[in-house]
Amino acid sequence: MTLLLGAFTIGLILALLALGVFVSFRIFDMPDITTDGSITLGAAIAAVMLVNGINPLVATAAGALGGAIAGTITGILHTKFKINSLLAGILVMTALYSVNLHVMGRSNVPLLQAETLASESAAVGAAVIGADNFHVLGWRVGAADAAVLLFSLSFAALIGWGLFWFFRTNVGTAMRATGDNPQMIRALGANVELNLIFGLALANGLVALSGALLAQYQGFADAQMGIGMVVWGLASVIIGEALVGSRGLGLTIIGAIMGSVLFRLLVAVALRWGLNPNDLKLVTALFVFAALVLPRVLGNLRKTKASTA
Repeated sequence: MTLLLGAFTIGLILALLALGVFVSFRIFDMPDITTDGSITLGAAIAAVMLVNGINPLVATAAGALGGAIAGTITGILHTKFKINSLLAGILVMTALYSVNLHVMGRSNVPLLQAETLASESAAVGAAVIGADNFHVLGWRVGAADAAVLLFSLSFAALIGWGLFWFFRTNVGTAMRATGDNPQMIRALGANVELNLIFGLALANGLVALSGALLAQYQGFADAQMGIGMVVWGLASVIIGEALVGSRGLGLTIIGAIMGSVLFRLLVAVALRWGLNPNDLKLVTALFVFAALVLPRVLGNLRKTKASTA
């Protein structure tokens, strides 16, 4: 049960990463590689501040702000300096590796003795329940694990609702239109470049927020923790779209959260069955490949059957 709760919790935390990738990939049609660096930046900033006794909420917000700044730089490189969006993301991601090392001062920052949102949630859960464990349908559940899971679920739901609300405002609608048809929105007088910069700042702010929460849950921030995270986010978005079967805004946001949780569960099951942790990134890439290719293959098969019927 502990493994299952942990998989759900990490899946919900990384759902914020998936929502960030959703903004850049689906709203603006830009596979933003900055993600790999900004998630580590968020974790690094939060970890250093927590070690120095800063309030966990302030440290978490600072981590998200750091990611937003990184996304802003990517947007400026793309819009103002006319650098290809993919190359702009690669440039910022590469630079962030050194920035993250400077922020942390070393390659790994442990948080075992620091007060974090995860430890505070666990303490509240234990105090409310009045025991270290309780039973659900015959399963023994740790009060701390359940409390952190509930916090992660509430946080992911709040961010998802906030994102849905924002993209229905005038500013959010203009950003969505920028991704769909930049020529049209430019003709209507909207600032396409500003929308792109703000959108990438929002996307990477969410990614860095995910990193800050992940570091607090895992108990450390590491310079290597962002490797392959953009693939994780893409997998979550694609799997989520397959689950909800719609490209509607609200359902796609819900699908991204569901996809992240499901993907983490699949990884947990694979590790439980003896998958070598060294093969995790390879398996992740294969999952994404399958999610991209299978819908197209199945669609072609249906068309073939329909034409021969």
